[in-house]
Amino acid sequence: MYIAYMQCSLGIRKAVKMTALRKDAIDLLERIPEDKLFFIVQIMQGINGLYGEAEQTARDKAFEKLESLRRKDVHLNYDEELKSYREGKYGSADIN
Repeated sequence: MYIAYMQCSLGIRKAVKMTALRKDAIDLLERIPEDKLFFIVQIMQGINGLYGEAEQTARDKAFEKLESLRRKDVHLNYDEELKSYREGKYGSADIN
């Protein structure tokens, strides 16, 4: 376990514990020229997409909730519904 000092966007230095693998990855990133970093960032974002993101799981949960609301069984008597609709739209013609 290594302790590295990282500088955040506000200019504050912060001690961060990291594994040797993470430290090696950061060292490699620091050696890459700025014009090549764009491609590395794209690759890293693609890898994050493979593992799923919190935003995606939130979307999935919201979708599941909507699906559970949609699946409620409503038992309708279609003949009665049709009769009620016709009476409401056309009135009663007293035809049996």
